[in-house]
Amino acid sequence: MINLSINKKNIAIFLALLFHFCGACGILYTAKKDWFISNTPLNLALMAALLIWVQPRKNLNFFLFIIISFLVGMGVEMVGVNTGKLFGSYCYGTVMGAKLNGVPYLIGINWFVIIFCVGVFMSTITSWIEDKYDELGIHIKPWIKQVSFLFDGALLATIIDLNIEPGATKLLFWQWKDGTPPTYNFFCWFVISVPLLWVFNKLNFAKDNQFATHLLIIQSLFFITLNIYLK
Repeated sequence: MINLSINKKNIAIFLALLFHFCGACGILYTAKKDWFISNTPLNLALMAALLIWVQPRKNLNFFLFIIISFLVGMGVEMVGVNTGKLFGSYCYGTVMGAKLNGVPYLIGINWFVIIFCVGVFMSTITSWIEDKYDELGIHIKPWIKQVSFLFDGALLATIIDLNIEPGATKLLFWQWKDGTPPTYNFFCWFVISVPLLWVFNKLNFAKDNQFATHLLIIQSLFFITLNIYLK
């Protein structure tokens, strides 16, 4: 008899794959494109809920990080939308749902999802590299690990935003005044990601949410697919 091990992580990965695959196929190859686009908020909210559901050993610091990343994300986006002094001149469409001062609440959730997934990925990579150096008898100074975590993590978060931009713009999640995002947008993403990743690193909660790394890859592939095939 085959022993099938079904746990939270596997269920979450299955649902993430299912929703993103169906979403990509629905947007690209069916007559119900608008319906699939309109359900983007459901997809994003579900992914955030799955991250929280799968998170091992939830504690107060974990939920504190969710609140901080959400509030910071909403705050900087409201400054950006209403002043143009962050990210550039842009506005959000109606696809992302209810807004506060021009910014959909889901955008605050999206900041949590991206920073959390990047933080978990960087924690995993950093630990793996440190173990390899320890095997060679080489000790990495703590400040080097910290700087590497923040710089590489912020760079990865910026690359993710760069990957999301073309598809999201075509789907009218948001629109840029000049048609395309300025370089300044990605600079701001990098700068804002650094303190959020610092908070992620400093708060004492479990950083071994394996679903987060899978979700990072799944969402990246989803937008790469849209960027290539979406007309």
